[in-house]
Amino acid sequence: MRYRISIFIFILSLFAFSFTKPETISKIDLGKKLFFDTILSENYTKSCASCHIPEYGFADTVAFSVGVHHRKGKRNAPSINDLADRPLLFYDGRATSLENQVHFPIEDINEMNLPIHEAVKRLNKSKAYQKLFMEAFGEAPNRKNLEIAIAEFERTLQTINTPFDKFMNDDSTAINASAQRGREIFMGTKAKCFDCHFSPDFTGDEFKNIGLYDGKKYNDVGRFAITKNKHDIGKFKVPGLRNVANTAPYMHNGMFKTLREVIDYYDNLYAVVKQPINLDSTLEKPLLLTEQEKIDIESFLQSLSNIKKQH
Repeated sequence: MRYRISIFIFILSLFAFSFTKPETISKIDLGKKLFFDTILSENYTKSCASCHIPEYGFADTVAFSVGVHHRKGKRNAPSINDLADRPLLFYDGRATSLENQVHFPIEDINEMNLPIHEAVKRLNKSKAYQKLFMEAFGEAPNRKNLEIAIAEFERTLQTINTPFDKFMNDDSTAINASAQRGREIFMGTKAKCFDCHFSPDFTGDEFKNIGLYDGKKYNDVGRFAITKNKHDIGKFKVPGLRNVANTAPYMHNGMFKTLREVIDYYDNLYAVVKQPINLDSTLEKPLLLTEQEKIDIESFLQSLSNIKKQH
Protein backbone atom coordinates (compact mmCIF):
# COMPACT_ATOMS: atom_id res chain seq x y z
CA MET A 1 0.00 0.00 0.00
CA ARG A 2 2.79 2.44 0.93
CA TYR A 3 4.53 1.60 -2.39
CA ARG A 4 1.36 2.46 -4.36
CA ILE A 5 1.00 5.78 -2.53
CA SER A 6 4.62 6.66 -3.28
CA ILE A 7 4.13 5.89 -6.98
CA PHE A 8 0.95 8.00 -7.01
CA ILE A 9 2.73 10.99 -5.40
CA PHE A 10 5.63 10.65 -7.87
CA ILE A 11 3.24 10.68 -10.84
CA LEU A 12 1.45 13.73 -9.44
CA SER A 13 4.76 15.57 -9.04
CA LEU A 14 5.68 14.86 -12.66
CA PHE A 15 2.27 16.08 -13.77
CA ALA A 16 2.62 19.30 -11.76
CA PHE A 17 6.15 19.89 -13.08
CA SER A 18 4.98 19.60 -16.67
CA PHE A 19 2.60 22.54 -16.08
CA THR A 20 5.07 24.71 -14.19
CA LYS A 21 6.05 27.66 -16.37
CA PRO A 22 9.77 28.44 -16.17
CA GLU A 23 10.75 31.98 -15.24
CA THR A 24 10.85 34.13 -18.36
CA ILE A 25 11.92 37.64 -19.21
CA SER A 26 9.12 40.21 -19.49
CA LYS A 27 8.59 42.45 -22.50
CA ILE A 28 9.52 45.41 -20.29
CA ASP A 29 12.81 43.85 -19.18
CA LEU A 30 13.63 42.88 -22.75
CA GLY A 31 12.90 46.43 -23.85
CA LYS A 32 15.18 47.76 -21.13
CA LYS A 33 18.01 45.48 -22.25
CA LEU A 34 17.58 46.64 -25.85
CA PHE A 35 17.43 50.29 -24.75
CA PHE A 36 20.88 50.04 -23.18
CA ASP A 37 22.46 47.80 -25.85
CA THR A 38 24.72 49.19 -28.60
CA ILE A 39 23.71 46.33 -30.90
CA LEU A 40 21.10 48.63 -32.45
CA SER A 41 23.66 51.09 -33.84
CA GLU A 42 25.65 50.73 -37.06
CA ASN A 43 29.09 50.41 -35.46
CA TYR A 44 28.04 49.14 -32.03
CA THR A 45 28.98 52.41 -30.32
CA LYS A 46 25.61 53.96 -29.42
CA SER A 47 22.52 52.82 -27.58
CA CYS A 48 19.24 54.60 -26.92
CA ALA A 49 20.62 55.42 -23.47
CA SER A 50 23.63 57.19 -24.99
CA CYS A 51 21.42 60.19 -25.70
CA HIS A 52 18.64 59.53 -23.19
CA ILE A 53 20.57 59.31 -19.95
CA PRO A 54 18.70 58.03 -16.86
CA GLU A 55 20.46 60.38 -14.45
CA TYR A 56 19.28 63.38 -16.46
CA GLY A 57 15.62 62.56 -16.84
CA PHE A 58 16.35 60.38 -19.88
CA ALA A 59 17.49 63.45 -21.82
CA ASP A 60 21.00 64.46 -22.89
CA THR A 61 23.32 67.06 -21.36
CA VAL A 62 24.35 68.75 -24.61
CA ALA A 63 22.43 70.81 -27.15
CA PHE A 64 22.92 68.23 -29.91
CA SER A 65 23.64 64.60 -29.15
CA VAL A 66 26.56 62.84 -30.80
CA GLY A 67 25.69 59.73 -32.78
CA VAL A 68 27.73 57.21 -34.75
CA HIS A 69 30.92 58.48 -36.40
CA HIS A 70 30.73 61.57 -34.15
CA ARG A 71 27.82 62.99 -36.14
CA LYS A 72 25.66 65.54 -34.36
CA GLY A 73 21.89 65.44 -34.34
CA LYS A 74 19.76 68.28 -35.68
CA ARG A 75 17.63 68.81 -32.57
CA ASN A 76 18.05 68.53 -28.83
CA ALA A 77 17.31 65.05 -27.50
CA PRO A 78 14.06 65.40 -25.53
CA SER A 79 13.36 63.59 -22.30
CA ILE A 80 11.52 60.31 -22.77
CA ASN A 81 10.02 60.44 -19.29
CA ASP A 82 6.23 60.51 -19.03
CA LEU A 83 5.45 59.61 -22.64
CA ALA A 84 2.88 56.90 -21.94
CA ASP A 85 -0.08 59.20 -22.70
CA ARG A 86 1.43 61.23 -25.54
CA PRO A 87 -0.49 60.95 -28.84
CA LEU A 88 2.37 62.32 -30.97
CA LEU A 89 6.11 62.22 -30.43
CA PHE A 90 9.23 64.16 -31.42
CA TYR A 91 9.32 67.95 -31.65
CA ASP A 92 7.62 67.79 -35.04
CA GLY A 93 5.10 65.09 -34.08
CA ARG A 94 6.18 62.67 -36.79
CA ALA A 95 5.57 59.55 -34.67
CA THR A 96 2.04 58.49 -33.75
CA SER A 97 2.89 56.10 -30.91
CA LEU A 98 5.77 54.92 -28.77
CA GLU A 99 6.04 51.85 -30.98
CA ASN A 100 6.11 53.99 -34.10
CA GLN A 101 8.90 56.22 -32.77
CA VAL A 102 11.37 53.39 -32.12
CA HIS A 103 12.71 53.08 -35.67
CA PHE A 104 13.43 56.79 -36.16
CA PRO A 105 16.58 57.09 -33.99
CA ILE A 106 17.77 53.62 -34.98
CA GLU A 107 17.63 54.48 -38.70
CA ASP A 108 18.62 58.17 -38.48
CA ILE A 109 21.97 58.76 -40.20
CA ASN A 110 23.08 61.15 -37.44
CA GLU A 111 22.03 58.89 -34.59
CA MET A 112 22.34 55.10 -34.80
CA ASN A 113 22.30 54.76 -38.60
CA LEU A 114 21.10 51.17 -38.82
CA PRO A 115 18.22 50.13 -41.11
CA ILE A 116 15.57 48.49 -38.97
CA HIS A 117 15.68 45.27 -41.01
CA GLU A 118 19.42 45.05 -40.32
CA ALA A 119 18.76 45.51 -36.62
CA VAL A 120 16.33 42.60 -36.73
CA LYS A 121 18.91 40.46 -38.55
CA ARG A 122 21.45 41.16 -35.83
CA LEU A 123 19.04 40.18 -33.10
CA ASN A 124 18.22 36.94 -34.90
CA LYS A 125 21.91 36.09 -35.18
CA SER A 126 22.28 36.47 -31.42
CA LYS A 127 21.50 33.25 -29.55
CA ALA A 128 20.93 35.28 -26.41
CA TYR A 129 18.33 37.53 -28.06
CA GLN A 130 16.71 34.59 -29.85
CA LYS A 131 16.11 33.05 -26.45
CA LEU A 132 14.89 36.27 -24.85
CA PHE A 133 12.45 37.10 -27.63
CA MET A 134 11.06 33.57 -27.52
CA GLU A 135 10.54 33.95 -23.77
CA ALA A 136 8.91 37.38 -24.02
CA PHE A 137 6.91 36.99 -27.24
CA GLY A 138 6.95 33.32 -28.15
CA GLU A 139 8.56 34.13 -31.48
CA ALA A 140 11.84 35.20 -33.05
CA PRO A 141 12.86 38.86 -33.19
CA ASN A 142 11.03 40.92 -35.79
CA ARG A 143 10.36 44.60 -36.32
CA LYS A 144 7.01 44.57 -34.56
CA ASN A 145 8.13 42.89 -31.35
CA LEU A 146 11.36 44.91 -31.27
CA GLU A 147 9.30 48.11 -31.30
CA ILE A 148 6.81 46.75 -28.76
CA ALA A 149 9.54 45.74 -26.31
CA ILE A 150 11.29 49.14 -26.29
CA ALA A 151 7.96 50.98 -26.14
CA GLU A 152 6.82 48.88 -23.17
CA PHE A 153 9.99 49.80 -21.29
CA GLU A 154 9.59 53.48 -22.13
CA ARG A 155 6.05 53.46 -20.78
CA THR A 156 7.44 52.65 -17.34
CA LEU A 157 9.52 55.85 -17.21
CA GLN A 158 7.07 57.90 -15.19
CA THR A 159 8.06 60.78 -12.92
CA ILE A 160 6.17 60.35 -9.67
CA ASN A 161 6.42 61.37 -6.04
CA THR A 162 7.91 64.78 -6.76
CA PRO A 163 7.68 67.55 -4.16
CA PHE A 164 4.82 68.97 -6.21
CA ASP A 165 2.96 65.64 -6.13
CA LYS A 166 3.37 65.48 -2.37
CA PHE A 167 2.07 69.04 -2.08
CA MET A 168 -0.98 68.18 -4.16
CA ASN A 169 -1.56 65.20 -1.87
CA ASP A 170 -2.05 67.53 1.08
CA ASP A 171 1.55 67.84 2.30
CA SER A 172 1.70 71.62 2.66
CA THR A 173 5.37 71.47 3.62
CA ALA A 174 6.51 69.61 0.49
CA ILE A 175 7.30 72.80 -1.44
CA ASN A 176 8.44 76.12 -0.03
CA ALA A 177 6.63 79.45 -0.11
CA SER A 178 8.49 80.59 -3.22
CA ALA A 179 7.41 77.49 -5.16
CA GLN A 180 3.83 77.95 -3.98
CA ARG A 181 3.85 81.53 -5.23
CA GLY A 182 5.45 80.31 -8.45
CA ARG A 183 2.62 77.85 -8.94
CA GLU A 184 0.07 80.66 -8.73
CA ILE A 185 2.05 82.77 -11.23
CA PHE A 186 2.51 79.77 -13.52
CA MET A 187 -1.24 79.21 -13.62
CA GLY A 188 -2.17 82.89 -13.75
CA THR A 189 -2.94 85.31 -16.57
CA LYS A 190 0.32 87.25 -16.34
CA ALA A 191 2.82 84.48 -17.09
CA LYS A 192 0.31 82.34 -19.01
CA CYS A 193 2.49 79.22 -18.67
CA PHE A 194 -0.57 77.07 -17.98
CA ASP A 195 -2.07 78.02 -21.36
CA CYS A 196 0.32 75.52 -22.96
CA HIS A 197 1.66 73.46 -20.06
CA PHE A 198 -1.45 71.89 -18.54
CA SER A 199 -2.60 68.32 -17.72
CA PRO A 200 -0.91 66.09 -15.11
CA ASP A 201 2.27 66.04 -17.22
CA PHE A 202 2.15 69.78 -17.91
CA THR A 203 1.61 69.58 -21.65
CA GLY A 204 -1.48 69.89 -23.79
CA ASP A 205 0.24 67.93 -26.58
CA GLU A 206 -0.18 70.91 -28.87
CA PHE A 207 2.22 72.51 -31.34
CA LYS A 208 3.19 76.12 -30.71
CA ASN A 209 5.46 78.68 -32.31
CA ILE A 210 7.21 80.33 -29.36
CA GLY A 211 9.25 82.71 -31.49
CA LEU A 212 12.25 80.60 -32.36
CA TYR A 213 11.75 80.93 -36.09
CA ASP A 214 12.74 83.96 -38.13
CA GLY A 215 13.76 82.28 -41.37
CA LYS A 216 17.34 83.42 -40.82
CA LYS A 217 19.33 82.51 -37.73
CA TYR A 218 16.46 80.41 -36.42
CA ASN A 219 15.29 78.46 -39.46
CA ASP A 220 14.00 75.09 -38.25
CA VAL A 221 10.46 74.93 -39.66
CA GLY A 222 9.37 72.32 -37.10
CA ARG A 223 5.88 70.84 -37.56
CA PHE A 224 5.62 72.32 -41.07
CA ALA A 225 8.10 69.69 -42.35
CA ILE A 226 5.50 67.02 -41.54
CA THR A 227 2.20 68.71 -42.37
CA LYS A 228 3.26 71.16 -45.13
CA ASN A 229 0.69 73.51 -43.66
CA LYS A 230 1.98 77.10 -43.68
CA HIS A 231 0.27 77.74 -40.35
CA ASP A 232 2.63 75.19 -38.78
CA ILE A 233 5.84 76.97 -39.74
CA GLY A 234 8.08 77.23 -36.68
CA LYS A 235 5.73 75.24 -34.46
CA PHE A 236 7.10 72.58 -32.13
CA LYS A 237 5.48 70.13 -29.78
CA VAL A 238 4.96 71.55 -26.29
CA PRO A 239 7.02 69.30 -23.98
CA GLY A 240 5.87 68.10 -20.60
CA LEU A 241 7.58 69.67 -17.61
CA ARG A 242 7.92 66.77 -15.23
CA ASN A 243 11.57 66.29 -14.27
CA VAL A 244 12.35 69.51 -16.14
CA ALA A 245 15.04 70.55 -13.66
CA ASN A 246 17.08 67.52 -14.69
CA THR A 247 16.82 67.84 -18.46
CA ALA A 248 18.89 70.90 -19.45
CA PRO A 249 19.66 72.25 -22.00
CA TYR A 250 16.26 73.44 -23.19
CA MET A 251 14.29 74.13 -26.39
CA HIS A 252 14.37 72.11 -29.60
CA ASN A 253 17.80 73.55 -30.37
CA GLY A 254 19.17 73.29 -26.83
CA MET A 255 19.99 77.00 -26.80
CA PHE A 256 19.25 77.63 -23.11
CA LYS A 257 21.40 76.06 -20.41
CA THR A 258 19.23 76.93 -17.41
CA LEU A 259 15.59 77.27 -16.43
CA ARG A 260 16.22 80.91 -15.64
CA GLU A 261 17.32 81.54 -19.22
CA VAL A 262 14.07 79.96 -20.42
CA ILE A 263 12.02 82.16 -18.10
CA ASP A 264 13.90 85.27 -19.23
CA TYR A 265 13.24 84.34 -22.85
CA TYR A 266 9.49 84.01 -22.33
CA ASP A 267 9.47 87.27 -20.38
CA ASN A 268 10.70 89.13 -23.47
CA LEU A 269 11.51 86.94 -26.46
CA TYR A 270 12.19 89.98 -28.65
CA ALA A 271 15.47 90.43 -26.81
CA VAL A 272 16.58 87.21 -28.53
CA VAL A 273 14.59 87.05 -31.79
CA LYS A 274 13.91 90.47 -33.26
CA GLN A 275 11.37 89.49 -35.91
CA PRO A 276 9.82 86.10 -35.21
CA ILE A 277 7.60 84.65 -37.93
CA ASN A 278 4.22 83.03 -37.16
CA LEU A 279 4.56 83.73 -33.43
CA ASP A 280 1.77 82.39 -31.21
CA SER A 281 -0.60 85.18 -30.21
CA THR A 282 -0.21 84.49 -26.47
CA LEU A 283 3.44 85.59 -26.66
CA GLU A 284 3.12 88.73 -28.74
CA LYS A 285 3.58 91.04 -25.77
CA PRO A 286 6.39 90.90 -23.16
CA LEU A 287 5.24 89.44 -19.85
CA LEU A 288 7.02 92.05 -17.69
CA LEU A 289 7.71 89.62 -14.85
CA THR A 290 9.43 90.96 -11.75
CA GLU A 291 12.65 89.48 -10.46
CA GLN A 292 10.81 87.82 -7.58
CA GLU A 293 8.21 86.36 -9.92
CA LYS A 294 10.96 84.81 -12.02
CA ILE A 295 12.59 83.32 -8.93
CA ASP A 296 9.25 81.93 -7.80
CA ILE A 297 8.44 80.36 -11.16
CA GLU A 298 11.82 78.66 -11.20
CA SER A 299 11.23 77.35 -7.69
CA PHE A 300 7.94 75.87 -8.82
CA LEU A 301 9.54 74.23 -11.85
CA GLN A 302 12.19 72.71 -9.58
CA SER A 303 9.40 71.12 -7.54
CA LEU A 304 8.20 69.16 -10.60
CA SER A 305 11.33 67.05 -10.61
CA ASN A 306 12.14 63.80 -8.89
CA ILE A 307 15.84 64.04 -8.15
CA LYS A 308 16.25 60.30 -7.59
CA LYS A 309 18.13 58.52 -10.33
CA GLN A 310 15.99 56.31 -12.54
CA HIS A 311 17.20 52.94 -13.80
